[in-house]
Amino acid sequence: MTVTGSKTAGLRRSLGFRDLVVYGLLFIAPMAPVGIFGTLDAKSHGAVALVYVVATVAMAFTAFSYAQMVRVVPQAGSVFAYARKALGEGPGFIAGWMAMLDYVLIPAVAYLFSGIAMHALVPAVSQWVWTALAVVVTTGLNMWGVRTAARVGFAVLAMEIVVLLVFVVAAVVVLVQDGARRGWLSPLSGDGSIGGFSPAAVVGAVSVAVLSYLGFDAIASFAEEVTGGSAKVARAVLFCLGLAGVLFVTQTYLAALLQPVSAAELAAEPGKQGTAFYDALDTSIGTWLGDLVAVSKAIGAAFAALAGQAAAGRLLFAMARERRLPRVLAKVDAASGVPRIALGLAAVVTLVAAVWASRRDDGLDHLVSVVDIGALTAFVLLHVSVVSWFGVRRMEGPPVWWRHVLLPVLGAAVAVAVIVEASGTAQAVGAVWLVVGLIVVAVQRGRRTGPGVSAGG
Repeated sequence: MTVTGSKTAGLRRSLGFRDLVVYGLLFIAPMAPVGIFGTLDAKSHGAVALVYVVATVAMAFTAFSYAQMVRVVPQAGSVFAYARKALGEGPGFIAGWMAMLDYVLIPAVAYLFSGIAMHALVPAVSQWVWTALAVVVTTGLNMWGVRTAARVGFAVLAMEIVVLLVFVVAAVVVLVQDGARRGWLSPLSGDGSIGGFSPAAVVGAVSVAVLSYLGFDAIASFAEEVTGGSAKVARAVLFCLGLAGVLFVTQTYLAALLQPVSAAELAAEPGKQGTAFYDALDTSIGTWLGDLVAVSKAIGAAFAALAGQAAAGRLLFAMARERRLPRVLAKVDAASGVPRIALGLAAVVTLVAAVWASRRDDGLDHLVSVVDIGALTAFVLLHVSVVSWFGVRRMEGPPVWWRHVLLPVLGAAVAVAVIVEASGTAQAVGAVWLVVGLIVVAVQRGRRTGPGVSAGG
């Protein structure tokens, strides 16, 4: 239980299945592939839709592990709670500590995307001002209450889905009238401009594409605020990932067919990769759709950050409740039913990081290079938790080997492979953050076992 003033209070149960899916899709963003479409097209030799098919399957291992653990540990904090229960206090803290890099800094990336897009639309207002404004507005919604934030988030998500549907319909009309610029199967087999089909190229692109999915796991952070039990959370995690996969494959397949340049040209001219999706829209459909997508991305990015900030607040709350972070972060506001102090801390860190990055030419690269390592490391510990809880300790009876050992091992292998493919900067920052976490664990353990200190810390 948590403390608010002199009274005990807990997180308020007010979320349904739809609300959970809204939070997950908001965090992921329905059109997440837009920004990296050109990069993936070049890396995969044109088989960009196949990349997302494989990436969806790869991330399904992680979604399945979340679904397994949330049923037995239906607590806020998700992977922190799971690893703590299955592996012990130390590994649990490290899982939560590494997840902080994801939950606290990914919103900063999303806010920065929003600031960049709004500045492009309204150049008279500085990029950092738009970025800060997005932080203030969405933080206010999170402070108001989880139900209110979910309702506003649903409206924004609906807008994003409508824009995506407009793109799909317009693309289909153009393809029927004018035909495809590439072969109809090329988004699944490659466009042939860089030799034949290359499994290695597809796998290399998958290591980048899986990052589009980061955020679906945030659903598990709301396990203590959902009505109807943890089974609903498990279903929402799996449904959200599956729906995101369908949306990603559909939009990249259509965009590849509309793409006016080959994968070889994109590979030879990296400067074209960032705008490849928009260039395909402008050339084949019209600039109006590119502008519409840009506006949708600007608004959607801010509300992706809203979902991420909410998840970050729950993670800090859960770790503080178990006395792994300052106890004040575990306080729940009686009126709103949310951990406002934890949310406030997450908002401040996010604001500082986002505004700092918005005022630097290389700020976005620095942020993106570190957030993914935290999530992937936490995923590895999640999979290990499943194997430990079900397979080794057999806490739920005899294990089902394909479910409790094979799939988690495959999921851990995917996460490790992506970590290996990450940039040296990201690996270095992740290693430093991990070392700091290990030092914190050692200090806390010393305090807990020291003379005159109670076991509760």
